[in-house]
Order: sequence, then C-alpha cells, then structure tokens
Amino acid sequence: MSIELSTALLFIALLVLLALGLPIAFTIGGIAVVFTYFLLGQSGLFLFGGSVFRQLTSFIFAALPLFIFMGHMLERSGIADDLYQMFFVWMGPLRGGLAMGTVLICTIFAAMAGVSAAATVTMGIVALPSMLKRGYDKKLALGCIGAGGALGVLIPPSNIMILYGAFSGESIGRLYAGGIFPGLILSGMFCLYIAIRSFIQKDLAPALPKEERASWRVRFASLRAVILPILLIIAVLGSIFAGMATPTEAAAVGALGSVVCSAIYRRLTFKALYQAAYRTLGTTCMILWIVIAVTAFTSFYTSAGAQDLIKGILLGLPISPFMLIIAIQIIWFILGCFLDPTGIIMITVPIFVPVIKALGFDPVWFGVLFVVNMEMAYLTPPYGVNLFYLKGVAPEGVTMSDIYRSIAPFVALQAVALALVLMFPQIILYLPNLLLGVVKG
Repeated sequence: MSIELSTALLFIALLVLLALGLPIAFTIGGIAVVFTYFLLGQSGLFLFGGSVFRQLTSFIFAALPLFIFMGHMLERSGIADDLYQMFFVWMGPLRGGLAMGTVLICTIFAAMAGVSAAATVTMGIVALPSMLKRGYDKKLALGCIGAGGALGVLIPPSNIMILYGAFSGESIGRLYAGGIFPGLILSGMFCLYIAIRSFIQKDLAPALPKEERASWRVRFASLRAVILPILLIIAVLGSIFAGMATPTEAAAVGALGSVVCSAIYRRLTFKALYQAAYRTLGTTCMILWIVIAVTAFTSFYTSAGAQDLIKGILLGLPISPFMLIIAIQIIWFILGCFLDPTGIIMITVPIFVPVIKALGFDPVWFGVLFVVNMEMAYLTPPYGVNLFYLKGVAPEGVTMSDIYRSIAPFVALQAVALALVLMFPQIILYLPNLLLGVVKG
C-alpha cells in the first residue's frame, strides 16, 4: 500500500473514531497497532517498545508530575484567597477592578504552577461568586477566569513546553524564557480590554461602593500576600534561568515549595496531600497514555516514510515560507478544537519542526508560537478544557452556552497576540538570547 493511501486511511479512521467520542489515547494507539500489524507485519510491533521506552524514561518527563503536583497543592494552600483579598482591596474601587485583579492572580498562578487548571478552578471558586454578587456581567466574569487560567499554558513553568521540548529536542529553558513576554502581553491585553469595556459600559463591572472600600492601612497590610508567590516563582524560574537547576530539578523545588506554602497557611493535612497526589497520579497517567499511543502512531507513520512525504509536500507548496508558517498556525488552531495539545504535539511536531528548520526559521520562536496557539485551544469549543473546568465550579444557573459566549472576545485577543508574535519574532526571542545565549540549529 502506498504511503499516500496509508495517510488517507489513517486520518479518516482517526477522525471517525474521535467523532464517535472514543478516548484519544485508545483511538490513536489502536489505529497504530492495527495499521502496523497489517502493513508491516508482526515484527513491526517491536518498533513500539523501544520508542515508548525511550520517551517514558526521558529525564525531562519527571518534571511533569512534579509541576502537576505543585499546581494541585497550590489550589489548597490558601494563597489564592489571600491574593484575591489583596486585589479586592486595591482594585475593587475601579470599574472592572475585580475582573482585572482576577486576571493578574491567574498570571501569578501561571508563573507558580504552569498548569491552567489550578488558576481556573481556584478563581472559579473564589472570584466568580464575588464578582456576580457585586453586579458584574456574567459573561465578563466567566471570560476573565477562563482566559486568565489559560495563561498557565504559556507562562513558564508551562507543562506544554516540557512536552514540546521533549518531542522537538529544543531547550526547555529557552522555551520558558520565550514564553514570558507573550504571556505578560496577553495578560496586559486582557486587563486593557476589561478596563476599556468597563469604562464604556458603566454597569458592566461596577466599582465597589465607598462603604466596602478598605483603608490604606488594610491595603498595605494585604501586600504580604505576594511574598510567598514571589519567593516560589524566584525559586522555580530563577533557578532555571540562573543555570542552577534543570527544569526537572526546578520542578522538584516547586513541588516542595507548594507543600511549604500549604504548611505556612496551615492547610497542610494528610487529606490535602492525598488528594493532590491522587489527582496528580490521574492527570499524569492520562498524559502518559497519550504519550504511549502517539509514540506508537508516530513510530509507524515515520517508518512508513510519512515524514519525508509531508515534508516534501510542505516545502513544495507554491507559497512563501512565511505563508507556510501561517498555514501551520491554521492547522494547529483547527486541531486544537478537537484534540488535546499533548496529542497535537506528538502528531505534528516531528513533521513540522524539520520543515521550519529547513526553511531557516528559529525553532524556539516556532515552539512558542505553538504554545500561544494551544492557549486558544484551551478556550475553543468543543474540546476546550478550561471551559469544562469552569463549568465544574460555576454556580447554579451558569450554562455552557454562557461560558461559550464569554470567551469569544478573549479568543480574539489571543489571535491578535499570535499575530503580534508572528510579525515580531523578537518578542519571543529577546529573553532567550539575553538570558541563555543564541543557540543555532
């Protein structure tokens, strides 16, 4: 069977099974096993063992459960409550202040945990009822939490960047440095959008009444809430950028730091540790099953000669190299509506990265473009996981339709940010080159 026919059958089978609602790991893994057996024979199945073993024993994968555990512990630490109280007293007197404060808390959480779930769930519990109680527009309140939580995908220590680095061979430290400015720009764009809308539509996000505003003494006392988050961020990211620790070692520091934070806030109990460890196990196993399945899929597809086929097609298209980059962004955006970013990494990265290197583009820039794109995937229906996190903690009366409508303007802002970093690569590359030097290749 020709590689062209195999490719068509593979992706038709993949789309049909995913449309039926089957789990992505079993869909991709099952297709890989069936096609390998019938096209390469029994001996072809031995391809899987070596490839899967190499991936799962990679040192960088040890960082995943550590950062996931850190995120779950931070949910229970009480840090979010104190941060929200701080932003409540400082920004509450402004129109839209609580929504902007929620975005800023999500930004801080992203820099501590590197996962979207921690900030989305915590702010859904802490901030959403508070904003709705004070007359905030439901869609604005939901949207700022969903979009703010998605910053955990982009701002280091991002778990998606760990997976991307593992499959592309790029430096995790350089990817982390590259994600800082785009993440901060997006956070600023969200806050600016909220401020402008609140200024134009006076009743959209009202300021706190004077009787609820805190004194200056209370405001300055509340600043203590940022001490632990700053120390944790410095411990994790500072150790990486200073060259003192690898991302995996920094993840261990972060995991220990989250336990210490819980102890300081007197939330460290056996139940909290058990729940964090249990949820970490579940999330890690889910990711690793996807890794196993997609590694099997890519092993078969690569051995069948697909990479050379697709590379030749992409390089032979009658469009400019920059238009090819835009086409890849569109492909990623469409895939992000239906697939988990982990699966998208393992399916597309081995194919696209050699192409962009052959065209002379910086692979770190390309990698951060992917992560910005996947931040949109966390908000775009039907698969956007942040939408389901938010629905799980939203109060009664909030429907999925409300949540879908709430995220539309924030997805548009993410698309604008993606266009910015496409047109101005130095937004991404300045910090990696400054902190970690220019690495060719």
